[in-house]
Amino acid sequence: MRPSKRAADEMRPVTMERAVARYAEGSCLIKFGDTHVLCTASLEDKPPPWLRGQGRGWITAEYAMLPRATLTRTRRESTSGKPSGRTQEIQRLIGRSLRAVVDLPALGERQITVDCDVLQADGGTRTASITGAWVALHDCLAWMRQRSILKDVPLKDQVAAVSCGIIKGEAVLDLDYVEDSSAETDANFVITGAGGLVEVQATAEGAPFTSGQLTTMLGLAGSGVERLVALQKQIVQAR
Repeated sequence: MRPSKRAADEMRPVTMERAVARYAEGSCLIKFGDTHVLCTASLEDKPPPWLRGQGRGWITAEYAMLPRATLTRTRRESTSGKPSGRTQEIQRLIGRSLRAVVDLPALGERQITVDCDVLQADGGTRTASITGAWVALHDCLAWMRQRSILKDVPLKDQVAAVSCGIIKGEAVLDLDYVEDSSAETDANFVITGAGGLVEVQATAEGAPFTSGQLTTMLGLAGSGVERLVALQKQIVQAR
């Protein structure tokens, strides 16, 4: 039995709330159980300098944890002068995940930055960030279309993410912090609405995991992302 009493294929309660930031072109507050992330999408009417003149846009992301997102206060990374390696890795992952489902030439020479700020952390902050970031990005692109900045919303698909792990030899879905900190294997899966794999991150914390266990985790992740994609669709279609 999992510490949370959930079944192996059971996710934490997931909720998404749109339009939670007054000034952002798109925003979403996503909750995976006790992990809460505020995602905001901001439009800049020019691409990054290295992309100018190429006729296409860019989607990038920034990620941060608030000082009391965890049990003890963590120093703001801005005061240390640069983001940690973990932060850089996560924000690059978020950016890659979003760009995988956007028609960048159709965006034009513009950049959208999606900020993912962790208000409260209980495992799975990167997967919650990716899932909520897509909703914020969708609403930013819809905002642009409503104002005739874009002819159509240049989204090719949805994208969401979920964690899996091996705990006491069993594959389980959507790890919270207690499970994440003790898992024999920890994995994150980024999957599109059509079922395409954007990224798989899997690490053995102790004994190596088998190909069969990886296949089982992939199956669990696929079913979890199906639920997340359905919830995204329901949220963005709501008035």
